Amino acid sequence: MCRLDKQSNRRRFPVNLACAALVTHSSMLVVLPAYAQTGITLDPVVVTATRLETEILDTPASVSIVDGNDLRLDQPQINLSEGLSGVPGLQIQNRQNYAQDLQISIRGFGARSTFGVRGVRLYVDGIPATMPDGQGQTSNIDIASIESVEVLRGPFSALYGNSSGGVMVIDTQRGENPPSLVSDFSAGSYGTYRYGLKASGADDLGGLQMDYLLSANRFTTQGYRDHSGARKNLFNMKLGFDFASGNRLTLVANRVELTADDPLGLTRQDFEQNPRTVVPNALAYNTRKTVTQTQGGLRYEHQLDANNDLTALVYAGRRQTVQYLAIPDFVQQNPLQAGGVIDLTRDYYGTDLRWTTQRSLANRPFTVVAGVAYDVMKEGRKGYQNYIDTSQGRELGVQGALRRDERNTVWNLDPYIQTSWQFAPRFTLDLGARYSTVHFESADHFIQGVNGNDSGSARYQAFSPMGALNYAVSQASRLYISAGRGFETPTFNELSYRTDGLAGLNFGLQPAYSTTIEAGFKSMLTDTSLLTAAVFQTGTRNEIVSAGSVNGRTSYRNAGRTRRTGFELSYHNSWGQHWRADLAYTWLNARYEDDCISGPCSNPDQPEQYLQAGNRIPGIAQHAVFASLGWTPPNGWRAGVEGRFLGNIAVNDGNTESASSYAVFALTTGYTWLAEAWEVSAFGRLDNVFDKDYAGSVIVNEGNGRYYEPAPGRNWTLGVQARFMF
Repeated sequence: MCRLDKQSNRRRFPVNLACAALVTHSSMLVVLPAYAQTGITLDPVVVTATRLETEILDTPASVSIVDGNDLRLDQPQINLSEGLSGVPGLQIQNRQNYAQDLQISIRGFGARSTFGVRGVRLYVDGIPATMPDGQGQTSNIDIASIESVEVLRGPFSALYGNSSGGVMVIDTQRGENPPSLVSDFSAGSYGTYRYGLKASGADDLGGLQMDYLLSANRFTTQGYRDHSGARKNLFNMKLGFDFASGNRLTLVANRVELTADDPLGLTRQDFEQNPRTVVPNALAYNTRKTVTQTQGGLRYEHQLDANNDLTALVYAGRRQTVQYLAIPDFVQQNPLQAGGVIDLTRDYYGTDLRWTTQRSLANRPFTVVAGVAYDVMKEGRKGYQNYIDTSQGRELGVQGALRRDERNTVWNLDPYIQTSWQFAPRFTLDLGARYSTVHFESADHFIQGVNGNDSGSARYQAFSPMGALNYAVSQASRLYISAGRGFETPTFNELSYRTDGLAGLNFGLQPAYSTTIEAGFKSMLTDTSLLTAAVFQTGTRNEIVSAGSVNGRTSYRNAGRTRRTGFELSYHNSWGQHWRADLAYTWLNARYEDDCISGPCSNPDQPEQYLQAGNRIPGIAQHAVFASLGWTPPNGWRAGVEGRFLGNIAVNDGNTESASSYAVFALTTGYTWLAEAWEVSAFGRLDNVFDKDYAGSVIVNEGNGRYYEPAPGRNWTLGVQARFMF
């Protein structure tokens, strides 16, 4: 169960969108507040979705919370996509390709990403997993130690700066008494195994309260597709110290080691003939990726007095990536080609300082939060040929001659302020703003012949305001309306190549600016059921889209205006002793509003890229439905069923092809028994019960028409976990 901090009036940093009060069998956890007047018996819940403490009904924003126990219950604990299907507005897909990360979009933001995460902000224990340029990754997230995953959508997300089309916050657990040791093992289809060990506890060190959590796990798989094997080692640590003065210091550290083969996408023909096949070039060049990342952070929470808090976060980390691509050797004869091997070393660090004060204005409650965030990433980017010539001939899939050598830096400096004023018994007004400065600089150290100096710099500045009005219709129901403006700069990857194919970075690429308006309704229908609904519209100008991929060079351009209109609904109910049911529905109509007027996208003879007003934005499903029903007693037998439907997804700007809609179902069962200090739990899970063939994700605008990433057929997982409490 999600719990409040020991000092519940303290804010967790940088964002703790909400705590949860009900655990469901399904992937989704719905947050329920306590209102004694309506007979609700659940514990009080505090939400800090806007960095302002409010109860869930009083939060004028679309917020969903998934409890860490739900992510682990009857799940392999490998991918975030396992347990987040029940979050409306969130589309998170497992590519079945650990060399390319998950595909994550929130209300359509991030859908254009061909690898990694774009357009959304990710935080793990306060440390940004999204870099200042807007590019993020999820490989360092340890599901075994997650306390909660919190998803913020809509105008409030703009207050988190660059690429904040949505916000996902992952908090790991705090150690508690009694100390415990947890060991778990699972095995599944396609040679998939996971081993985990976790220790947690708390102790009194002479007036200093210390809590700790240590987690380590290993994952290996042969992969559903040929040439898709992977292995990952993950370590996570969290230490907390509560001082007698009421202040708290938290230390977090994390390390991940990942090696994965890359099967690449498939054309429609190959996908329909054999979804488990692999592109021949992937084998010829042995496409693969290795990642190592180490990071750490310190968070200090200082209570000045009853009405004033200071919070400070500092963090630093290093991420090293080597990726072998399938760029043909003859293509690399172009002197402007950067090679088929990417070698990246990224050092990143930053801080976030925040002051919170509780006041009164006109004798009504008034809260102010003010702070500043500073984040830096320094990148050493090298490119090599993916071949060497030997006396026996040309050897492919190995590191060859240097073709690229850059030193890149990007930083952001963002002051922000937020206020909340309950100016009348039923009305609350929230206002906020953030001023972002994002600076890019590139120093080119590879200047040979026609491959000229690609150095340069660019600076983008944006003002992101937000406002919301919340109305208490009754003790158990709320109506709200909110509006905000956000922005998204290009990433360094998107700046790498010009659309004209010449030397130099694509600094003509401009940020995308979005304005969102949202109206929502929340209601406790009964003591144990919650209904939330929201309608929204987002207009974007200068949408960043692919300008084509040729010979391993993908360039980007601004597409003019787009519009995203949508509706989200979620419903949770629990009844009897242990029955739980959840339903989530998303309708999202995302389309271009302007014709493309120049370049390949304006040429009807290139239908895959031909962009006209009214075309759907690729990578986004118009309809998504999730439903689950579970019997979930704390011990003994449990069982559940869940189903998911996703509508068809356009795969290119021309809308010439699409991934078909699909519906899949899963069955779970498990048993938990207690014996003195031991708790042992076993489970079995069957996914894709009816063995449906479908594309689990797509590669938007893939230049070779290899758009489709197949999902597994019917597959199973068996697991067991043992917990010993000292």
